[in-house]
Amino acid sequence: MSTEFLAYIGWLLQIFGYLIVARALSSWFPDARRHPLVQLLYQLTDPVMIPASRLIPKIGMIDISPMIVILILFSVSERLRAG
Repeated sequence: MSTEFLAYIGWLLQIFGYLIVARALSSWFPDARRHPLVQLLYQLTDPVMIPASRLIPKIGMIDISPMIVILILFSVSERLRAG
């Protein structure tokens, strides 16, 4: 594969990671879930976050799955963009 293509995939993974950060931050505001932009955010990230939430156990009341998914996405993104 070309390095440009891998860099592009890395860039997309990084953008997806930022979407998950926005999703996690929106969870701090319960009324935000009704906003159409936040609903779109959930629709985009649910295919990854729902399975991750099932696989990664919560620590008390804290769901750490977004943090782990973000770390994985950003590390893979860096490796792809580095070539």
